[in-house]
Amino acid sequence: MSVTTPTGTAVQDLAHIDAHTARRRFEHGDLTPSALLEATLARIEDVNGDAERGGVNAFTEVLADSARKAARAADAAFAAARPGDAPLPALLGIPIATKEKHGIAGRSLVQGLAACSGEVATAHHPVVQRILEAGGVIHGRTTSPEFSCATTTHSPMWGVTRNPWNLAATPGGSSGGAGAALAAGMAVLATASDIAGSTRVPAGFTGTVGYKAPYGRIPGIAPLSADWYRGDGPMARTVADTALFAEVMSGRHAADHASWGPHGGSDLTAALRGAEGARGLRIGLSLTLGDYPVAASIRDRTLRVARALEAAGAEIIEVTLPWTTERLRRTAFAHFGHILGPAMTRLTAGTESQLAVYTRRFIADAERAAADVSLPDSLALDAAVQAELATAMRGVDVLLAPTQAVEMLDADGDYLDGIDVHDHDGTPRHLAHYWEAHLTSPFNIANRVPVLAVPAGVSPVGVPIGVQVVGHPFAEASVFRAGSAISDLVPMPPFPSLSSLSEPSNYGATTRTTPRISGCIEQM
Repeated sequence: MSVTTPTGTAVQDLAHIDAHTARRRFEHGDLTPSALLEATLARIEDVNGDAERGGVNAFTEVLADSARKAARAADAAFAAARPGDAPLPALLGIPIATKEKHGIAGRSLVQGLAACSGEVATAHHPVVQRILEAGGVIHGRTTSPEFSCATTTHSPMWGVTRNPWNLAATPGGSSGGAGAALAAGMAVLATASDIAGSTRVPAGFTGTVGYKAPYGRIPGIAPLSADWYRGDGPMARTVADTALFAEVMSGRHAADHASWGPHGGSDLTAALRGAEGARGLRIGLSLTLGDYPVAASIRDRTLRVARALEAAGAEIIEVTLPWTTERLRRTAFAHFGHILGPAMTRLTAGTESQLAVYTRRFIADAERAAADVSLPDSLALDAAVQAELATAMRGVDVLLAPTQAVEMLDADGDYLDGIDVHDHDGTPRHLAHYWEAHLTSPFNIANRVPVLAVPAGVSPVGVPIGVQVVGHPFAEASVFRAGSAISDLVPMPPFPSLSSLSEPSNYGATTRTTPRISGCIEQM
């Protein structure tokens, strides 16, 4: 692409700039927030496309006018800054994409649902409020599946969001628009949310970084912020940017009675020591978290991460867990059946025929689970998983595990009949529910643990592979220390250039080794 910014920098050169580099360049005066924003908007115009064209389709709307106004104000602030002045806000001038469910006052808030058509947010979501207070430039809102209740990102309202690494594949869900926007160079930072992996799954599939904080550390919106499986969080292309963004988001907020801890600070950033941070860490390793059928390529790349950490001075300790995917699914859906499922049913009453098939299936699955397991019994199921995780992590600082079990999922898959997979040794296996293809939900059941998802390589089908770093309850710094080491020790190939949607060969492999599968509540 030949478009240049007002400073003469090619758009392509800025497509994957990180927030820390952008900030340094703003301060040095060789890049302005307005120039970076214009490059970002040009990038969106060049590569986002739409569902009908088979494009990435990561945005529900682009907020160019308000973003340009905010960027100009940031230009002036950096131009006026003098040595000795108070530090400028942490995200000043950085282009940030927010998930559509993170409401912006005065703008639509529909979560892809016909039942919510025409609804407008009356106040900023706490995450949005903190971005704006930190000087961030919100330039677009990203797609998600209906209700954020799927691990792919497509809906009748917004169409199919595709993975920039391989357009046949999904970027994951539910924060798939966020992951796709970051991987395609259409945002520097992006907001996400997570109730069963909705931040970590797209991070894994797009080669980006996603953080699931301990429950309540990042504030949400009542009443469903009281759901102890859920949480909002940051996504970025680097561990350092994710740490910075998490610090901006975190801390007690009056809108969320469950929120806790100080706001701001640099505890997470201070934990980043690069490869040196591996030295002395005791890292538990589980390739399957029990019986997950993890593909051979994903096991191999997870082992590569462990060996790199060991060579850098970490102690790797294999740990075992007594979990089965069936048991974890039953535990999670019993929970959903008592909280999220009934809320979804109530909100969509009268519009059932307009719902995506995966949404109808989720509601039905949750209802059946709640009929079989009472709420007190579901709490006992949660407690058993939590106790088993605590036992497995006794004597280690963090746990390392894959993020996903499969190399890719189809961009437009409905997942109605589960998924047929092969274990690492080629043994065929049918999973009753497609969510069992991700190793993420145990850490929402045990939702006081922090989890950082970091990239670990690329699969044979051209889709990234991720690993999760799991900490002890509330021990946030530990996962950023280990994640920083992994990002230094395990190099990733460059993000796709996506020079034009008319050149599909630039998107990576389209050959599939996994089989085709079938299968406005602020929540996931």
